[in-house]
Amino acid sequence: MELTSSFPFKSLNPSNEQVIDNYKETAHNEAINSVETARQAFKVWSQTSFAERSSLLRKTAQILRLKKEELGRLMSLEMGKPLVQAYAEAEKCACVCEYYEKNGENFLSDELIQTDATISYVTFKPSGAVLAIMPWNFPFWQVIRFAAPTLMAGNVCLLKHAPNVTGCALAIENLLAEAGFPNGTFQVLKLQPDIIAKLIEHPFISGVTLTGSTRAGSAVAEIAGRNLKKTVMELGGSDPYIVLEDADMEETVASCVTGRMINSGQSCIAAKRYIVIESVRKQLEEMLVEKFNKITYGNPLEGNFDIGPMARKDLRDQLHAQVAGSISYGAKLLCGGRIPDGKGYFYPATILTDVKKGMPAFSEETFGPVASII
Repeated sequence: MELTSSFPFKSLNPSNEQVIDNYKETAHNEAINSVETARQAFKVWSQTSFAERSSLLRKTAQILRLKKEELGRLMSLEMGKPLVQAYAEAEKCACVCEYYEKNGENFLSDELIQTDATISYVTFKPSGAVLAIMPWNFPFWQVIRFAAPTLMAGNVCLLKHAPNVTGCALAIENLLAEAGFPNGTFQVLKLQPDIIAKLIEHPFISGVTLTGSTRAGSAVAEIAGRNLKKTVMELGGSDPYIVLEDADMEETVASCVTGRMINSGQSCIAAKRYIVIESVRKQLEEMLVEKFNKITYGNPLEGNFDIGPMARKDLRDQLHAQVAGSISYGAKLLCGGRIPDGKGYFYPATILTDVKKGMPAFSEETFGPVASII
């Protein structure tokens, strides 16, 4: 997410490029009204007991499990996640709700501190509204893992989700309302980038959390820092995976394939670059190619495919440009590396080898089903 970008507020099925729905953006005055609604809700919510907050999180977990298949299909429809992984995401969200429901009060209890004073302690108090700027790749998990502890702490939430998963954002808002969270404690805002900046500056916004690109994180952190707002950032990554001479190659290859292909390769914490000792490199390449060539792709709602489409056309085009650019600098393509014919933003499991410093596959995050051997 870049604060200088502009996206239409519509969701497209990335498997067939059909429009799922269109959404009206939240105007500036509507966003300010939502902040005021959050302020009024905070006055009441911040005074509720831990027992009451816990009961609502427990109810949220129950609803997530009850509607797991419905919510999973929505994730797969909007951003192309394999269906079994979408179901698992809903279950993971239920687990995190239960975790904070059981442990939140203990985490937030007063902490006695030894000083020269008669008594000293640290106490935790709700701070206000937290603005969350969230990505499309784990459309429920990224939101719920932020919302559960935030609500348990007595704060209120404002969500600016990725435009292509607006349906997921609204579904989360609805399920929290169904669980019993009061009006104004969790609100979805369909914002343009310029309004995001103004919202961060609003006096009632006590903090902002973002999961996204380094570029987006830098822009948000600059605005938040200028206004002395607390921030939590989870940004992109290009993690290495080191293979030594004594590695169990069967286990190594299995973990490489699983880790790289999770969520169709669209995970910021996945290992993307394999740094391999020369003596075992050839063996690893051959074993990986055999596995990658068997990875199937297709519409997750029409079959049990290993990977689905990439979430947007521009993301696939960017990934393909990184692959092509790396090849032009001397990398070798072992498998994949082409855009398939037909509808949908699919990209096959791809392996590049002889990847070196200065190539896109070395120095940039490849956010899709591409593995680089160094």
